[in-house]
Amino acid sequence: MPTSDHSRRNFIARALGAFGLTAFARPASANELTPPATEGPFYPSPAMRRADVDNDLVKIIGSVQEAGGEVVTLKGRIADTDGTPLAEHRIEIWQCDLNGKYLHSGDRQAIEFDPSFQGFGHDITDADGSYEFRTIKPVTYPGRTPHIHVKVFQGPSDSDREVLTSQFYIAGHSANRRDRIFNRLSESDANAVSMAFETIDGREQAVVNVVV
Repeated sequence: MPTSDHSRRNFIARALGAFGLTAFARPASANELTPPATEGPFYPSPAMRRADVDNDLVKIIGSVQEAGGEVVTLKGRIADTDGTPLAEHRIEIWQCDLNGKYLHSGDRQAIEFDPSFQGFGHDITDADGSYEFRTIKPVTYPGRTPHIHVKVFQGPSDSDREVLTSQFYIAGHSANRRDRIFNRLSESDANAVSMAFETIDGREQAVVNVVV
């Protein structure tokens, strides 16, 4: 995506947001671009990842025990600015474990990473543009509010063109306003990347639709 086109579309998105066109779980037909965010220092390289990198980060294949933490479902749809669902797009997430440690050699905290947590996973959108993850509710990391990192690729492989890097936050969390990255967001953009959890069939679930 050319930089000039991206800037123009972001301007349109913010202009629409000024008229109050925001919601925690926006319909996939919304034409506001999902705001980008820094990748951060702990994106795990392929060599750092578990052998299991599917969309269930709580259960590693071959492991009896599930990851510690509050298990949640994160789901949504990926669409373009016209509301057209984007099938066969790769979406990746990565986050720290319940103790606040990342699956990355650069995280030097003197604590062990949860051996039952994937820390990284991916899904491929279906014909409806839908994605879904089973993971843990994010926790605080030193200096950061709870968040989940996200990447989207224009195809099913991580060798396809990357179209978005962003971060998702817990809606209304008390630490959000003390977070330097969250505070860069406009109200509209913050709503677009907020996870508003609700309990469905006994499990907390959040819907975040992505527009690229």
